[in-house]
Amino acid sequence: MSFTLAFALLLAFSVGVWWLGRRRASALAGGERLHSLPGYYGTWVALWTGIPAALILLLFLTAGPRLGEALIAADPPAAVASLPSETAQAFWNDAQSLARGEPTTAIQWTPEQRAALEQKAEQARQYNGFSAFAALALAGVLALGGFLLAWPRISPTLRARNQVEGWINIALMACSAIAVLTTIGIVASLLYEAMRFFASVPPLDFLFGLQWQPQIAMREDQVAAKGAFGAVPLFAGTFLVMIVAMCVAAPVGLFCAIYLSEYAGRTTRGVIKPLLEILAGVPTVVYGFFAALTVGPLFRGFFNWIGSWLAEGPLDPLGQYLMAVQNEMALTAGVVMGIMLIPYISSLSDDIINAVPQSLRDGSYAMGATKSETVKRVILPAALPGVMGAMLLAISRAVGETMIVTMAAGSQARITANPLDSVTTVTRQMVELLTGDQEFDSPRTLAAFGLGLTLFGVTLVLNIIALRIVQKYRQAYD
Repeated sequence: MSFTLAFALLLAFSVGVWWLGRRRASALAGGERLHSLPGYYGTWVALWTGIPAALILLLFLTAGPRLGEALIAADPPAAVASLPSETAQAFWNDAQSLARGEPTTAIQWTPEQRAALEQKAEQARQYNGFSAFAALALAGVLALGGFLLAWPRISPTLRARNQVEGWINIALMACSAIAVLTTIGIVASLLYEAMRFFASVPPLDFLFGLQWQPQIAMREDQVAAKGAFGAVPLFAGTFLVMIVAMCVAAPVGLFCAIYLSEYAGRTTRGVIKPLLEILAGVPTVVYGFFAALTVGPLFRGFFNWIGSWLAEGPLDPLGQYLMAVQNEMALTAGVVMGIMLIPYISSLSDDIINAVPQSLRDGSYAMGATKSETVKRVILPAALPGVMGAMLLAISRAVGETMIVTMAAGSQARITANPLDSVTTVTRQMVELLTGDQEFDSPRTLAAFGLGLTLFGVTLVLNIIALRIVQKYRQAYD
């Protein structure tokens, strides 16, 4: 029996139990007043029936395969003991694949290794069958036991609603705990790997170094044997792209919000706002393709044309520079990233501007102010804390963007303020450092975790500043 069928049967049984419990509670209501509605009694019985059994099935699906692999690999045959670690791992994977009836790898095993593989596959097949039977049997026993435990307790005095709400509270607390523990796990794993990196590279050299060359030599006497891990060029490129993006997104997003909230009619707003927010649902890799295939060549052609025109006059050096401009540059990534950030700023700013009380607008109009004067001198000052918070949240989003800068910004680690230069960013370097088969023992690979921890700290500080601005300057209106 597949576990999908087992879950379906458990769900059907729980629904039937709910119906029986509700029907019994309704029958009891004829002679005595019930504490709760009949549906609560049915839900209470269904929860006792389905939840423990479902937990057993989920536990087996998550931990069962790993436990089986560990048990089978605990006694390796002699033909496998001398194999390299990667080949041995392929052997155990083939054993599990044979046990499940799936295709194996293309490795040609020796006759001795093939016999050992068949033996381990048979052991894995026996374990899988026994463990699946045990999990299904235990789930069935728990489902039937939960029903037999809850069914006799149905009575008019049973506080079924309180019991059901207790289950719901436990579920909500579990979801909250999962969110918190996931955050703690992310930070802990990032911090652990980053500390391993900082054990090899001094933090001051990393944070204030001006050269980024993370290659590690194969020999001690080779040039750049220790690499250079100065992160200043990476953060310089990151903030240059972010500044260009905010120069595009901030005015366009804010003006869109002002138009939608103060000038657009109901029909126009109903059409433009959903179309604008579609941009927020476009995958960033699509923006990356747009930057690499459309915006980059367009900018390059424009600047090359300007350069060819300037090269004929006294500004020949500037013209030669513009003629050498390529597709990958900070301007391309920044402009496309700014387009991506427009719906974030416009949507948040629109909600903030709409939250300004209408009485302020009416008072301004009563004093003889025009609509534009009301927007500039009344509405925007009142909404400024929230708008600034939206801007800072957009900055955090821009700093952490990966795909656009990977496909459009370039790969040269340099400190520059020229948006026409090719630069690299923190997120792009993290992608490059962790791409391919890497061993997490060298400073080159561990540098990605140092960059990730630093970037995490930067975005956290930006978010805290945004919240503090909103809390400090927020105005309350009656």
